Amino acid sequence: MLFTSQPVVTQAIKTLEAEIGVKLFERHAKGVSLTPEGATFLRHARRALDAATEAMQAPHQIRHDMTGVFKLACSCTVVSYFLPPLLARFQRKYPGIRVELTELTHSQIREGLLSGEIELAMCLTSTLEQIDELDTLVLARSKRRLWLPVNHPLLSRKRIHLRDVQPEPYILTTVDDADRTTQRYWEAAGLKPNVIFHTTSIEAVRNLVAIGRGVTILSDMVYRSWTLENAKLEAVTLSDPVPSMDIGFAWKRDVNIGRYARVFIDTCWASSEQAC
Repeated sequence: MLFTSQPVVTQAIKTLEAEIGVKLFERHAKGVSLTPEGATFLRHARRALDAATEAMQAPHQIRHDMTGVFKLACSCTVVSYFLPPLLARFQRKYPGIRVELTELTHSQIREGLLSGEIELAMCLTSTLEQIDELDTLVLARSKRRLWLPVNHPLLSRKRIHLRDVQPEPYILTTVDDADRTTQRYWEAAGLKPNVIFHTTSIEAVRNLVAIGRGVTILSDMVYRSWTLENAKLEAVTLSDPVPSMDIGFAWKRDVNIGRYARVFIDTCWASSEQAC
């Protein structure tokens, strides 16, 4: 069924015959039949339709035909807060490509990239951008803000500077070289945080801040307004410049990235562009 009226079909045939300059159908008492020219046209039209259908299906077939594996080194923060949705999207799109994940410290990633033991890493890129031998591609920038318990006096201020935070007991996370990053922007302001506790656990930081044991400065990507014990905390923007937490890819300069790793980079980059 064509789901259209006979006059519309008849007019379409007449228009087509006028465009190509030949008669496609013979009309007789029992209906219509193809002319020799019409049969030739039909044969070519079917080939064109088949080619168009194949062209529409080809990109999807390539995705399913691609099979292989590549290794991805990643940091703790990336695995915990950033990678899973990107990885799930990639697996749906390219089910034949397997990503082998290895979690490493930021220092291990840096050393592995420089030595050539690691082909591709997804990590915090800010400390790697200063290394001439490495290339980076930033996928996301997450603003760093001051975390406070809900009843903290600083919340009443319209503007909060690092010098206002300096006397406060400070909870410092050391995961993914966060302590080094923290030290850099505090030193740039000519100040030093009053660190009372070091931890590799973001959840520990969240809990300690929520119960009033200290304050911290961390990114919105890892911020949650409630702890697992239902204690609340707040995040406020500082008036002083504090660098964002940047997440992306890193690889050794002048090294050819493998095909499957490149497909993964392109897919993640397209997803990050759509999210902007």
